[in-house]
Amino acid sequence: MIDLESVNKIFTQPGGDRVHALCDVSLHVPEGQFVTTIGTNGSGKSTLLNAVAGRFFPDSGAIRIVGRDVTHQPEHQRARLIGRVFQNPFQGTCPSLTVAENLHLAAGRGQPRRLQRGLSSQERQRYAEMLARFGMGLEERLDATVGTLSGGQRQAVTLLMATIRRPQILLLDEHTAALDPKAAEQIASITKEIVREEGLTTLMVTHSMAQALALGDRTVMMHQGRIIDDLQGAERRRTRVQHLLDRFAQLRREELLSDEMVTLIEMHYA
Repeated sequence: MIDLESVNKIFTQPGGDRVHALCDVSLHVPEGQFVTTIGTNGSGKSTLLNAVAGRFFPDSGAIRIVGRDVTHQPEHQRARLIGRVFQNPFQGTCPSLTVAENLHLAAGRGQPRRLQRGLSSQERQRYAEMLARFGMGLEERLDATVGTLSGGQRQAVTLLMATIRRPQILLLDEHTAALDPKAAEQIASITKEIVREEGLTTLMVTHSMAQALALGDRTVMMHQGRIIDDLQGAERRRTRVQHLLDRFAQLRREELLSDEMVTLIEMHYA
């Protein structure tokens, strides 16, 4: 379903420094699999999602979605295959439109452009039923503008908008990070339910080690633009949050040792 083959991407910073954001990344995600992705800041997690979404073209390598080569296909063309939810609950919605209007726009995504008709009572009932299962009272707020909702409610609406037409791929970019603990737990539960019911092929980035192991079927760890661990099956079931924390601590120690070695070499040849 998602195939990345030896993907590389280098970004040039304003000061001229070059950052190897993705280093020879290869990843195969079969249809219906839910992959959680973790890593230190700057490890390449969100860059991986952006590569799949088409936010930029890789410098080398290939990207295929549903067997189709999309390596040099622009983002707006891939959008027909992809649903995406961002960390900011306002991204992906129009805050000045009502909940019902936002859902109506999402339901029409990818359809031939024509004059928009008003919402029918059947459509309103359908949207209310979809929202009711979240247990957040959103079915009573169809006429509320999205900008007046709480962060958790906004993210629930955004998640429904991203999946209402059952995309080939769902990308979740730290979509619970900006929420309070209770709302984050609610959105994680809703995510699990939607992905399971729809059988969505999902790639999720998270900073939460507990979330990374509680959700999905597989956990990928990234560091310095590379995939360094790929936990699946029995190995993943045996993995605990402390194991992941220990792995991060090990990586930080190795980075410190590497920095110290570079400093010593520079001092020796100065």
